[in-house]
Amino acid sequence: MATEFRLPELGENIESCTVTNVLVSVGDAVAVDQPVLEIETEKAVAEVPSPASGTVSEVRAKQGEQLRVGDVILVIADADAAPEPTPADKQQDQADTSEPAAAEPEPEPAPAQKRAPEPTPGPTVEPAAPAAETPAPETQEQAPTATQGRGPAAASPSVRRLAREIGVDVHMVAGTGPGGRITEEDIKTYARGTSTDVRGTAAAPAAPAGTPTLPDFARWGEIERVEMTGVRRRTAQNMSQAWNVVPHVTQFDKADVTDVEKLRKQHAKRVEAEGGKLTITAVLLKVVAAALKKFPQFNASIDAANNEIIYKRYVNIGVAVDTDRGLLVPVVRDCDRKSITQISIELTELAERARNRKTTLDEMQGGTFTISNLGALGGTAFTPIVYAPEVAILGVSRSRVEPVFVDGQFVPRTMLPLSLSYDHRVIDGADGARFLRWVCEAIEQPFLLFLEGG
Repeated sequence: MATEFRLPELGENIESCTVTNVLVSVGDAVAVDQPVLEIETEKAVAEVPSPASGTVSEVRAKQGEQLRVGDVILVIADADAAPEPTPADKQQDQADTSEPAAAEPEPEPAPAQKRAPEPTPGPTVEPAAPAAETPAPETQEQAPTATQGRGPAAASPSVRRLAREIGVDVHMVAGTGPGGRITEEDIKTYARGTSTDVRGTAAAPAAPAGTPTLPDFARWGEIERVEMTGVRRRTAQNMSQAWNVVPHVTQFDKADVTDVEKLRKQHAKRVEAEGGKLTITAVLLKVVAAALKKFPQFNASIDAANNEIIYKRYVNIGVAVDTDRGLLVPVVRDCDRKSITQISIELTELAERARNRKTTLDEMQGGTFTISNLGALGGTAFTPIVYAPEVAILGVSRSRVEPVFVDGQFVPRTMLPLSLSYDHRVIDGADGARFLRWVCEAIEQPFLLFLEGG
């Protein structure tokens, strides 16, 4: 008996991936959970395990190919299965596989319970081949016109409010709901710069409104065009969305880390023996976890569609990791419940997995706050962009020895520049200053964590 192995669900809002490596060939024996494919999504590189054991009778995925959830990757035959399928059987299998794609233009309306706390960029949609009778460019132009021709836009008050808050003209959005009604998902799709025709079929990604037309750079010399990787596309989408939607404020301060640096170096060997690396980032994770308990508005998300603030009772902190594919943000979970040694070990493992392309999708999700440390590269300060739907991010620059006036005289102290960016819809400037000053004092006086239950 042959089993068709289809691409499984990849994670929230992820519907496609790029095949980076096929790990099996026809005739290979595979076991349950054995990796058969390496893929790259817009968030990470991951291995796809086999759901069954047997012998590979057919491989349909190819390196460099774009796959969508549900596409057939390979066919696995049991060890005592019947002989290879005939050409007629293969033709029938391919016909069966193609049937779901034909029904794709008729999606279910987006259910109300799928509202997200904050509009976030969805998956990258590959440009669809235009049908002969309906060219894609005409569809993109006709959709807004058809919507405008109905007079007042067919949208509920909550949908109109969402459109206003994220800067979308509701009259320019084509509705895919019953009777052509505009749904929240239609608004989010339009905001992401993806055109949708009147039948709800995703068309080629369109450039955001106001994007300037580029000149022909080749007029002045040789150029090279390189397609963005999935990680780079996702980063571009997330950052554009966050910058357009979140009103940013950035607060700056410095922490005196002279004493904590001595303690860090003193105990580094002990943590290293446990399998971790005691860095200032690991210390900051613990300090920030305590700060998020004291200032819960920094551990929240805003639900603009319902005018609500969602406070999270868990503390999962993402840490930006510089890789050869771009910026990845694996998440250290439950930082408030772990020791600095435990955090150091987990952080070391996550960073190494990210750089070796082993980060799983689950390790990239669920963050409530982010820390980005550029100290190893230099710089005195920077303004990090909030990683929506989070509401705050802490930037860390390079520490340096500076003269500080203490007890009537200047003394050399190691000062660490910190930059806190936050969503001004949820966090006021005074709260931002209090949060960052508390973090600085907790680093300077670790006993403060014990006094306040951190």
